[in-house]
Amino acid sequence: MVASDGGSPVIHGDRARLLPSPFPYQGSKRRLASRILRLFPRETPVLHEAFCGSAAVTLAAATSNPDLRVSLSDLDANIVNLWRAILENPDRLAAGYGALWEAQEKDPETFYYEVRGRFNIHRDEADFLFLLLRCVKSAVRYNKAGEFNQSPDLRRRGTAPSRVTKNLRWASQLLRGRSSIQQQEFENALTVAKPDDLIYMDPPYQGVSAKRDARYLVGLDPQVLVAGLEELTRRNLSFILSYDGKTGDIEHGERLPTDLGLTHLYLDAGTSSQATLLGRKERTVESLYLSPALIARLGELSPRELATPQPNLPLAQ
Repeated sequence: MVASDGGSPVIHGDRARLLPSPFPYQGSKRRLASRILRLFPRETPVLHEAFCGSAAVTLAAATSNPDLRVSLSDLDANIVNLWRAILENPDRLAAGYGALWEAQEKDPETFYYEVRGRFNIHRDEADFLFLLLRCVKSAVRYNKAGEFNQSPDLRRRGTAPSRVTKNLRWASQLLRGRSSIQQQEFENALTVAKPDDLIYMDPPYQGVSAKRDARYLVGLDPQVLVAGLEELTRRNLSFILSYDGKTGDIEHGERLPTDLGLTHLYLDAGTSSQATLLGRKERTVESLYLSPALIARLGELSPRELATPQPNLPLAQ
């Protein structure tokens, strides 16, 4: 189903079966990935996911297309090192997590802070995975020194090791041999992209980008993003950008400049959990921007038609 919202169509859809996730990550597009995949050209040899985080869109795309090769990048070295551990030796990572999960039993809160302190010195991948699975809202937070400083969620003790092992093995098997991961700024990571490839980006949003924010080691100046998008467009590259949106009538950030020539769609993200806590029922919609090169590859479809499942476009189920 598609509806109009402020002149830009909104992509709606049935809730797809959620794929496993190797680790939780606040802001992940896991629940929205199947609808983002509607905008993928059928012939896509390589997917580049910058600002990859937990790489939910990549995992969905790789599941739908067994021939797809993927290139992941993120500026957060902790995320990059975690992905390398997943790809290279998921069983060792799972064993490390399992040992930590068992060791927390007597005093989970004190143990969490011990692991956090050790991680900020040694940056061990199993420690980082444990923190992600035990911290509040699975949300990465850093202090000004770049140290992980998120608090533990005292209501739970993290995902059971058996399930974590299964999810890590699944992601590793899915991507091993056809993927790469690198720590780079998005402009540098995408220099290797070619016109037949597809780029997906989910950068820090404007509300947390203009200056340093605890959710990111380094913020992203919106002007830097716009300059990067101009360069990608000049190179005739196909890209999808998730960036800002709105909750109810409240806009989160300004829309990108129209002179970029991007097609703007909204993606229905469902009822806002924050609004629900405040006693309101408001829906969140996220902005999607499509490059001119991608629009050309998708054919003579109007923005409204792009927001509706098409028979010639792949759709994850």
